[in-house]
Amino acid sequence: MLRWSVILLVIALIAGIFGFFNLVAAAAGIAKVLFFIFLVLFVVSLFMGRKGRSM
Repeated sequence: MLRWSVILLVIALIAGIFGFFNLVAAAAGIAKVLFFIFLVLFVVSLFMGRKGRSM
């Protein structure tokens, strides 16, 4: 999922250089959503990993 957010960020940057503003907004919006989903899943996995190791 992080790969998709990076790919969409690159698409947004390239589209911004060429002036495709609608494509920039769409790709940047999707990249932001995917990044925050990845961030939430990462934090949850950190807590779940620590919970499973306690003995």
